Amino acid sequence: MITRKNSPSGMSAFATFLFFGAIVAALAGTTLFWPGTDLYRIWVLNTRAYNKLASFGKAMAIPFLLLGVALAVAGLGWFKRSLWAWRLALGIIGTQVLGNFVNVFFGLLIEGAIGITIAGALLCYVFRSEVRKAFENGKARSAPVKNLGY
Repeated sequence: MITRKNSPSGMSAFATFLFFGAIVAALAGTTLFWPGTDLYRIWVLNTRAYNKLASFGKAMAIPFLLLGVALAVAGLGWFKRSLWAWRLALGIIGTQVLGNFVNVFFGLLIEGAIGITIAGALLCYVFRSEVRKAFENGKARSAPVKNLGY
């Protein structure tokens, strides 16, 4: 069985990355839902994205907040080596790769290529055999079954 001591390198860093993504997504969702707050100034870092997202109004905040929750849940499960967390992280990053291909298709070549490279590297990490094994061994812990006495 793989323990934390002999876990593949990068497991904690990957979980930290998931939590960082959760914070960024939650921040984006919060500022889209409540424009004009002090946090709102963060959009100066990416005004083009803000201009596109703000046109949708508060409705665009909900997907970002849900993404933040999904990333936080995946990060918690990743630390516990739960198989469902591996699958959730895989789905989130896979969706990011597809989104970056869409960016390339719509002419955002540099942004799309950078995104594909980063998300592709993350997918390669998630698919490493020792990473998958760390979660396969945690299968039993991911969904405990209790005898309820029925």
